[in-house]
Amino acid sequence: MALIMTLGLALLLGAALGALGGLLGIGGGILAIPVLVLLYGMDQQLAQGTALVMMVPNVLIAFWRYRQRNPFPLRTALAIGLTSILSTYPAARLAVALDARLLKLAFAVFLLWLAAYFLWTSRPRAGNASPGAHWNERYLPAVGVVGGLFAGLFSVGAGIVAAPILVRGFGKRQAVAQGLALALVVPGALVALATYGRAQHVDWRLGAALAAGGMATVSWGVALAHRVPERRLKQSFALMLLLTALLMIGQP
Repeated sequence: MALIMTLGLALLLGAALGALGGLLGIGGGILAIPVLVLLYGMDQQLAQGTALVMMVPNVLIAFWRYRQRNPFPLRTALAIGLTSILSTYPAARLAVALDARLLKLAFAVFLLWLAAYFLWTSRPRAGNASPGAHWNERYLPAVGVVGGLFAGLFSVGAGIVAAPILVRGFGKRQAVAQGLALALVVPGALVALATYGRAQHVDWRLGAALAAGGMATVSWGVALAHRVPERRLKQSFALMLLLTALLMIGQP
């Protein structure tokens, strides 16, 4: 009975995280990890590895849905996604070797940085400033390398870091940038999952339940993302990240 209740709760939690992941174009892992730490008492490495089980199918569905609504070249997505593997593996090896407490604090600091970023980008902007020159697209694979570092070290964050680079550096529209960012999450997440699994830092049963719940709602989240005001969405997400980071820092 206890196992059934645990898996049932995981299904509901996965559904909520899947919807949020689709809404924000992040796969849901950025929220799943602190939930697994705070509610299930997992150490940081186990939480990150388990969250990856949920992320892989959710991100694949979200990527497909974003590309349906905002077509972009698959060649560009592949270039970003495959180069992320170069940095994901060494970063994941570092993460599984770190002290769990140190990794949790580093993750909390990462959440605080993300919260500050989303609050800053949600500010109202006066006028229409010129965006300036954009970078040459031959440098797009470098976005994958940068994203791969976060994918390996924290299991999440690759898409969140990549999307603003694609918007501000390469002039991509926000929706296209979120879709391309999801493309680099998939291969990086697979490499990171293999690394965490080899180190026995994955709860496969719980992760599968989270994934099943998320797969049922991620498409709904993507559809909602095209209707919700972006500024209000960023502010709400930033406050959620801020609260989560403070809870993680205060946990013994």
